[in-house]
Amino acid sequence: MKFDNPEDIVQLTPLWEGERFPNGRPKVPADVLRRMRKITLEEAWGPLWNRGYAFQFEGDLKIVHPDQIMVGRAVTAVMVPQRPDLHETLLRYGHEQEGRKGFFNQWVIDSLVEDDVAVVDMFDKVHLGTYVGGNLSTAISTRTKRGGAVIWGGIRDNQQVSQIDNINIYYRGSDPTAIAEVTMTGMNVPARIGKAICLPGDVVLGTPAGVIFIPPHLAELTVVQAEKSQVRDVFGFVRLREGVYTTAQIDAPWTTALMRDFVTWFESDPAAEAYRHLTWEKELEDAAKRDAEGGSRHDVRL
Repeated sequence: MKFDNPEDIVQLTPLWEGERFPNGRPKVPADVLRRMRKITLEEAWGPLWNRGYAFQFEGDLKIVHPDQIMVGRAVTAVMVPQRPDLHETLLRYGHEQEGRKGFFNQWVIDSLVEDDVAVVDMFDKVHLGTYVGGNLSTAISTRTKRGGAVIWGGIRDNQQVSQIDNINIYYRGSDPTAIAEVTMTGMNVPARIGKAICLPGDVVLGTPAGVIFIPPHLAELTVVQAEKSQVRDVFGFVRLREGVYTTAQIDAPWTTALMRDFVTWFESDPAAEAYRHLTWEKELEDAAKRDAEGGSRHDVRL
């Protein structure tokens, strides 16, 4: 058994074809993370739900900074209640065989890099289950720059933690006790956060409603679909105010004529400038195919 084992991480994430960290963790590009900060929870949820990823969201969490969006790459940890033989074996192994220092939670925090988010299954333990306090939250801030943590368990030193404004922390509850009577059985392994599952390298999107874990191979697709939805909405609002189209036309799958009107607007209007990295060939093809087939216009555009 090894903690943070590259072979295991690569085996767990075979659909990721991009760059990886030295430990095998998928490294979703920084530009995708930057763009992810501008999309909503529902925009991220839709592409995952439609592809069968039904257990990626958890909303039953407290938030240190409720109005602050958090985005980063997941570093996961799984904790279990302490059993003396297992606890001593794993703690000694980490110290002696892997050269780790301190307690299990410090191993995870010490591994974080820029844009990381620690995602910890603490089996909903709050009393004697405070995974971070003021010191480790400061370390998260220093290491991740703008990441944070999602903890299915507790935190302490809330008054200190709330003063750290460049990261965010999602957690179950607060307690003055320190972490105790727990053992880490896995680092960068699948982790359960309430109803959701997170794998190492997932993109963590934290919003006022909760957190969603986006598989790395779907991260860019999720951002692109969200951005396309946003800019189409901008166009739709413009044309509705002008009285060019009805709400039924805007909310239904778009015809070729409407799609061409949109592309013309998209290529010239200043309101679309931030979205001009997007392309629309597939949408034009789909519209032409629907027109040729005489498809129904009563469906709602998703």
